[in-house]
Amino acid sequence: MASASLHSINSFNHIGFPTYPSSSISTSTSLLVLTRKSPSKIRSTSSTVPLQTDLSIRKESASRNDSFSCPICFEPLTRKGPPGLNLPAIYRSAFKCQKCNKSYSSKDIYLDLTITNGSKDYTESYPTRTELFRNPLVSFLYERGWRQNFSRSGFPGPDEEFKMAQEYLKPAEGGLLVDVSCGSGLFSRKFAKSGTYSGVIALDFSENMLRQCYDLLIKDETISNPNLALVRADVSRLPFSSGSVDAVHAGAALHCWPSPSNAVAEISRILRSGGVFVGTTFLNFSFGNSASSQILKPFRQSLGLTNSTYNNFTEEEIEDLCTSCGLVNYTCKVQQSFIMFSAQKP
Repeated sequence: MASASLHSINSFNHIGFPTYPSSSISTSTSLLVLTRKSPSKIRSTSSTVPLQTDLSIRKESASRNDSFSCPICFEPLTRKGPPGLNLPAIYRSAFKCQKCNKSYSSKDIYLDLTITNGSKDYTESYPTRTELFRNPLVSFLYERGWRQNFSRSGFPGPDEEFKMAQEYLKPAEGGLLVDVSCGSGLFSRKFAKSGTYSGVIALDFSENMLRQCYDLLIKDETISNPNLALVRADVSRLPFSSGSVDAVHAGAALHCWPSPSNAVAEISRILRSGGVFVGTTFLNFSFGNSASSQILKPFRQSLGLTNSTYNNFTEEEIEDLCTSCGLVNYTCKVQQSFIMFSAQKP
C-alpha cells in the first residue's frame, strides 16, 4: 500500500482536505490521514446551569484538548504538531503514550489507534462477521445497495434514523460524539453536517470502511470544514480517556461485535456522567425470552441455530446488557426487527 508523502500535499478540495486518487475496491491507492480535535474530560454541570453555559464549557474544552488515549493503558496520548480537528493538522501530528512508550501514526487516511498498530509479525484472527466488513468489496457496496436492504427488516431509512437519534442525543448537544462501527460514515457525515457537536469521531475497525468514509466525505459538497476525524480502533478497547466523551452512536452495529458485553462496557467507561449511548440493531424474534427458551439457548447455540453469523438479541437482552454495564434510563423504539435504543451514564 503506497503511503502519501507529506510533500505531495499540493492541492486541497472544498473542505480543506488534501486531494488524492479516489480509493477503489482494489485498494491500490495512495492514502493520507484524517483527523479530529477531541475534547478531554468535560465537566458535568449542575442542572441549574443554563444550557448555553454548559455548551460553552464543552466547546471551550474541545478547543483546548485531545481526548485520545492509549488503547493499552488508557493514559492520555501526547500530541506533537498543530492543534485542530482537520485532516492536515492530524496528518502533521505525532501521538505517543509516555507510559507505554508506543507511538501511534496517522500515515493513512485515518489515525490508527489499535493495539496491534505497528506490529510486523503478529496477526489476529477475527469472527466472520468482523472480517466481512474489512472486505474491500463489502465496504464499497455498503452505501451502494447493501444498507438499502435493511428496510425489509423495518429500518426506517438513514434520514429518519438520524432524526430519531438526534432526539435521543439532545443531552449531548455541543459535546464530543463518537460514531463507533461507523462503516462508510453514513451517519458520521450527517452528525458532522448538523453542526450539533463540537466534534465527531468516525471510528471503525475496518480499514476499507474508513477509506470509503474518506472518499465519500471529500466528495460531499454540502460539508464545509467539518469537525470530524477518522480513527481505526477496536470497539472493545476504545482509545479514549474515561469520562471524556459526551455521546456514542452505534448504527446497525451491536449484532456485528465479537463481544457486545465488552464493547458496551467500554462505551460506558468513556461516557461522561449524563452521556448518552444510542444504537440500532436487528432484533431476534425467533425464540422469545421465556424460561424454556433460555434453558434451550445453549443447545441452539451449540447446534448453530442462532448467532451463527451475527449476535441478534431480544429487546430484553439488550436492556439487560446496557443495565449490567452500568447504564440507566434505558428506552427504545421498535419496528419489526428494527430497534433503536438509548441509555445514559449515571
